[in-house]
Amino acid sequence: MRTLRKRIAYQLQQGSLDAEVTGITCDSRKVQPQNVFVCIRGNRMDGHVYAEEAVERGAAVLVAERELEGIPEKVTVLVVKDSREALAQLSCAWEDDPAQHLVTIGVTGTKGKTTTAYMIYEILRKAGIRAGLIGTIETRIGEKSIPSENTTPEPVVLQKLFSEMMREGCTHVVMEVSSQAEKQHRCDGITFDYGVFTNIGNDHIGAGEHASFAEYLSCKKKLLRTCRTGIVNRDDKRFPEIIRQSTCRLVTFGCREKADFMAADAALDQAPGVLGVSYRVQGAADFPVRVDLPGLFSVSNSLAAIAVCAQMGIPEKAMQEALSTVRVRGRCEAVLVYPEMTLLIDYAHNAMSLESLLKTLRKYHPKRLICLFGCGGNRARDRRFQMGEVSGRLADLTVITSDNPRDEEPQAILDDIRTGIGKTEGAFVEIADRKEAIRYVIENRQPGDLVVLAGKGHETYQIRKGKRYEMDERVLIREILEESKGNV
Repeated sequence: MRTLRKRIAYQLQQGSLDAEVTGITCDSRKVQPQNVFVCIRGNRMDGHVYAEEAVERGAAVLVAERELEGIPEKVTVLVVKDSREALAQLSCAWEDDPAQHLVTIGVTGTKGKTTTAYMIYEILRKAGIRAGLIGTIETRIGEKSIPSENTTPEPVVLQKLFSEMMREGCTHVVMEVSSQAEKQHRCDGITFDYGVFTNIGNDHIGAGEHASFAEYLSCKKKLLRTCRTGIVNRDDKRFPEIIRQSTCRLVTFGCREKADFMAADAALDQAPGVLGVSYRVQGAADFPVRVDLPGLFSVSNSLAAIAVCAQMGIPEKAMQEALSTVRVRGRCEAVLVYPEMTLLIDYAHNAMSLESLLKTLRKYHPKRLICLFGCGGNRARDRRFQMGEVSGRLADLTVITSDNPRDEEPQAILDDIRTGIGKTEGAFVEIADRKEAIRYVIENRQPGDLVVLAGKGHETYQIRKGKRYEMDERVLIREILEESKGNV
């Protein structure tokens, strides 16, 4: 404990400052003998309430934001101003600051974090660099893939992942940095070599997330104060606000505004079941690019990846080859159903993402653009009205269905979406069961249809009434096609 306590400001309530400890946790259920237990105040639970349980399980040190009563004298109690800040710093110290020995690339933004992170990761791999990946879908360490619980893990987990990457021979790590992670200090103690800021829009504002857009933007901007080189979208209308108070060297990318890395001659590409884009990088580099992911946001995301990789001296050929083959699960993921229709699975789960997606798909001139989606329960209610309005306005047909209802009644969520669609003249069908909704769009297909299943993306489950049920849209599609043999 002597080494750990040097990283935090604290007041000693009781006990020894030289206690021997065996690890750190903020989950009372995972406490092992001689652990440090950090009491975290969450949205639903307060870790201070579980301090006695942690002691019963063998905790030797408690870190808390207030003095604790009823704790045995042999247990050390340290009082800090912010337990989350302390947890991050203690986690870094416990693992001996592994991020300092890696080239760290953090990616933040309202849209495009996951796709951009994968693009950077694939470029590094194509260049022969052994890299790790941490994000919304998974964590990759060498050939091992670990499903993700959070976009950005809690500090204890995050620092352990960095250490494991080092042991596996990784020299670089690409990770998504969510606004919640910044708000909760999960990345404190890390100075990123590169910080990528894709864009900013109104999202994640409401109960359990951010109190206001100002807070949301402030959390996002934190990355540009904790990195050495910032890669920023020059096209974003809030660009001046994004870079204000940044302390890093800045490199810009963009399609419309003059930037260090620019896209010229962007064109939409289309093949059976696949939508893509091609363009030429100009400015600080000059070479052609093709990406088998649709739309201008794919241009923007790949430009961000090119800009950061160019700073690392990655050869242009590696960038071209990686971007031409990159695939991201649940991000405009094409699923072959029938030759006469194109079906995509995408994670668009807010109005900004859905509007950008549908406007992009409309540019491929489908006979019908069909959008199937629902909204998550226990999230900002405005999102339902907004997404309904967007789909009603931009899609030829909207199929309203369930997403993750969580603790809410599914029908209440569908009713809110329908209210949003009602502000438009858009046609819609309501089918609460997601599998049956997908069956409807497949069985009622028309030649030239472009169908997007929005909202679930990479997820392979549905959350209802506190329980997680298996539900992978790819599996549902296969089942429907099997069940429909001879009937369609």
